Amino acid sequence: MVSVALGQMRRRPAAFAGLACALFLAIATVTLFGSLFAADVTAPSSARRAAKGPGVAVIAGAFGEIAVLVAFFVVVNALGFALRQQHRELALLRTIAATPRQTRRLVRAQVVVTALLVALPGWVVGGSAARRFLAELRRLGLAAPGVRVPGTPVPMLVALAATLAVGLVASAVAARRISRIAPAAALTASSTEHGRTGAPRLLAGIGALVGGGLLLRLSATRPAEEMDKAGQAALLAAVVLLVAVALLGPLAIRFLVAVLGAPVRALAPGAGWLAHANLRGYARRLSSAVVPVALLVGLSGTMLIMTETAEHAARATATSVTSATRATATSVTSATRATATSVTSATDVWLRQAEVALLTCFAAVSTVNTLVAVTAERRREFALLRLVGAHPWQLMRLLAVEAALTTAVGVLLGAVVAGAASAAFSTASTGSVAPSVPVAASWYIVAGAAALTVLTVLATGLRAVRGPAAELVSGGRD
Repeated sequence: MVSVALGQMRRRPAAFAGLACALFLAIATVTLFGSLFAADVTAPSSARRAAKGPGVAVIAGAFGEIAVLVAFFVVVNALGFALRQQHRELALLRTIAATPRQTRRLVRAQVVVTALLVALPGWVVGGSAARRFLAELRRLGLAAPGVRVPGTPVPMLVALAATLAVGLVASAVAARRISRIAPAAALTASSTEHGRTGAPRLLAGIGALVGGGLLLRLSATRPAEEMDKAGQAALLAAVVLLVAVALLGPLAIRFLVAVLGAPVRALAPGAGWLAHANLRGYARRLSSAVVPVALLVGLSGTMLIMTETAEHAARATATSVTSATRATATSVTSATRATATSVTSATDVWLRQAEVALLTCFAAVSTVNTLVAVTAERRREFALLRLVGAHPWQLMRLLAVEAALTTAVGVLLGAVVAGAASAAFSTASTGSVAPSVPVAASWYIVAGAAALTVLTVLATGLRAVRGPAAELVSGGRD
């Protein structure tokens, strides 16, 4: 089974490149935060007491819980596409007497082999990032000089075990459909898309939506002095709501495409009409492309708006406290102002910037992986259009319009998630449901998401519209 898995990986290296990148990021991330935990545990008691602030373990936990969840989300997304790109081959194996159990074993073997191949570079990058992160914490005074990353392999082994566990569970879910249906139906299903969302997926999406709402309520009801807890709950709510978007996306995307498609058809009658028809007819494929864009916009937007809202709350608190205590004692005023503005200190700003950069990196990797996979798997579709007279540059215009619609839908869904999470955090920190929005930074996020989406789709499309069309349609080449 391992030899068959290796053969599939050699035949379709592009299909597993995204999965390898996602597994690499997951292993590196868990190694990073596991090493920081190990550094805090193995540090002398005197060193831990000498550091100011919450401590290395608390900072690693605050960063790690969200980063690890997002990393595993990227793994599940990439694995689904790696399996989708070899759906036809798996269906052919079913028709020549491969059992469902053998099909699932093949998918598990691919996950294990890919994870083992990227484990070493993931460990190296994760360990180096942990040492760099700890050095910055020492520079900021949040870690004592005696705290060092230990040489124990435990964080690396835990990272590999956790990533493998997530990958194997995700592979079991992803391979469920192809392994349970009849062989002839599996071959037919490899070239079609289901129009309905299954009951388990629908129930899971509703559960994620309810869970995100509960986390938003938890964030909104935190007292102002527990701003950090409110922020963590809001950020976790954003991740859970994005999972709900991934599960329930096909249900809402047809409506959004119908609304946004009207002006597109008016602006580009030819390519716009075909792009609109494609996206409405393949809502599940569009949902797969939209979710990473929503992840990129939702997470980075939530972090930036929460940071701006926290700074606004700190300035407002400092101003009100100064006015109330000016007649009493200048020293009290100074001390209170220092406390109230602690969330805007250089240390907190650096920590937030680091978290934004980490989450944005994960979201960008997921966006590129997904868009490359979605566009590359349409080579037969483009070849068929070329056989009936379409010119490659017409197909590129079609892809450009589809990329613009994909960006618009993803930005809208990400903005809704970021708005809900930021409103909950603003309610806890300022008492107002309206957060402080950094307009310029928000436009940069939208522009970055649009540029990343359009450029990735067009760069992949340049290769997808080339090659002998007749051979591609017959299945002779991939």
